[in-house]
Amino acid sequence: MKKVLLLSAAIAFAASLAGCNSPGERAAGGAVIGGLGGAGIGALASGGRAGGTLAGAAVGAATGAVVGAATAPPQRCAKWGWDYYGQRVCVAFYN
Repeated sequence: MKKVLLLSAAIAFAASLAGCNSPGERAAGGAVIGGLGGAGIGALASGGRAGGTLAGAAVGAATGAVVGAATAPPQRCAKWGWDYYGQRVCVAFYN
């Protein structure tokens, strides 16, 4: 029962990071989610030994950080303006 509660708390913490917007925040959230998933898979694959759990967590965190940083949503322009050369540029973005 203790493992189920700990896993549920870890998933809830990781899910709270899913709505981050900047690439740095998305990388951190991806690292947490990937590390938790990798640790779980590593623990299952190695029969609960610490070496497999740590290796899975490290690989999962690294992969999660890379994927999280690479999947930033596109920014949409809220207000258009003109630059010095008469070209249309975005001067304000939606969050």
